[in-house]
Amino acid sequence: MLDETDSRLLTELQKDATLTAEALGARLNLSASQAGRRRQRLEAEGYITGYAARVNPARIGLTVQAFVQVQMASHAPEGARSFASLVVARPEIISAWTLTGEADYLLRVWCRDLAGLNSLIHQVLLPHPAVARVQSQIVMDQLKADAALPV
Repeated sequence: MLDETDSRLLTELQKDATLTAEALGARLNLSASQAGRRRQRLEAEGYITGYAARVNPARIGLTVQAFVQVQMASHAPEGARSFASLVVARPEIISAWTLTGEADYLLRVWCRDLAGLNSLIHQVLLPHPAVARVQSQIVMDQLKADAALPV
């Protein structure tokens, strides 16, 4: 169970995961050792699953973001496993969800250009034997950046 200090610690780390124990302690009105111990406990208990840097896509040459809906032709377990392996192996697919409704999967992808998106769809996704249909929506603008979880 999280107490108020744990929730504040998680909020602060989602804003800046590089905070030292000293800086985190100052923000939470704790000693550095208390803040460090709390962070370690939250890591050990699985509340914190890792740390990552946010990279500016344009600075590394990624100009097309899209959401790709995939409808499966078959829901046989081997086809689903094969498709899941394909999704995990492709670096341009940065996140994926299984869904209820018409689409079975929703993929968030980043590509260098439209040709890269076209290649991903027509040379990778559609040829998969379990895939029946693919529909993509190209992101024109992102109104809200990926945000921290509400703790």
